[in-house]
Amino acid sequence: MDIQEVIGRHAFLPIGEQNPKIKQIKGILSNSKPNPHKLFVAEGIWILKMCEQFDTPIDSLILCPDHIRTPEACELAEKLAGKTDLLYTVSEKTFEKISERGQPDGLMALARLPSHDIASFNPPKNAVILVLDGIEIPGNVGTMLRMADGAGLDGVFLCNRKARLTHPKLIKGSQGAILSVPVFEFESVALCRKWLKEHGFTVYLADTRAEKYYYDEPFGIKTALVMGSERYGITREWYDGEYKMIAIPMLGKCDSLNVGVAATVLCYEASMKNKMR
Repeated sequence: MDIQEVIGRHAFLPIGEQNPKIKQIKGILSNSKPNPHKLFVAEGIWILKMCEQFDTPIDSLILCPDHIRTPEACELAEKLAGKTDLLYTVSEKTFEKISERGQPDGLMALARLPSHDIASFNPPKNAVILVLDGIEIPGNVGTMLRMADGAGLDGVFLCNRKARLTHPKLIKGSQGAILSVPVFEFESVALCRKWLKEHGFTVYLADTRAEKYYYDEPFGIKTALVMGSERYGITREWYDGEYKMIAIPMLGKCDSLNVGVAATVLCYEASMKNKMR
């Protein structure tokens, strides 16, 4: 099978740089246009294989025949072509203008983020959930999603969301975890706290003022770890309910860690204690 066979079998439409589809892709990559359908740009064999693995809805598929040189890419194009009716080919010049890779492999799709229903979310007794409260930097959110996958967390909750989940830096930083980790967004801290209380979670606030260090906490129960924004920390509302505070000791001159690093330390500790007993 070669790429021309794939293109002929599925009736791809050739388009140029001024086509609305290319402009849509540029708008999503620049994070400058409305994105009501929560589409993100998936470029390359690796992320598109993950889209296939997690049955991610494909809005449209764009191929650049000049950059597709391997049987693996042809086979993947064939599989993805069956998932959407919006099929396009572009020239090498056009593809390189929308590609964010130094050596593109000619495969790109607009895919839709997974949608998870909180009403059907039923975490186990040893669950660990990461709550991100007002995190502003997309790359930090992506990094923490990747960590959540690695640490075996049961979900990530978002409150006071500042960064679009479709932001290219978030997608890249997550390394595919945006597809594998259930993510739920709450309209307010109050609603998030209410859900956690109703489902038996103990809320831990990462706070440098805490008298107890994270490694002294036994965990072992349904655990929600709250990380605050890079500039302002945890929203005041979290301190109005039931919670425990835990800290990471700082042995040098700095008074705190990057939020992604701090989340990694706390989440792995809680996950190991909850899930490896």
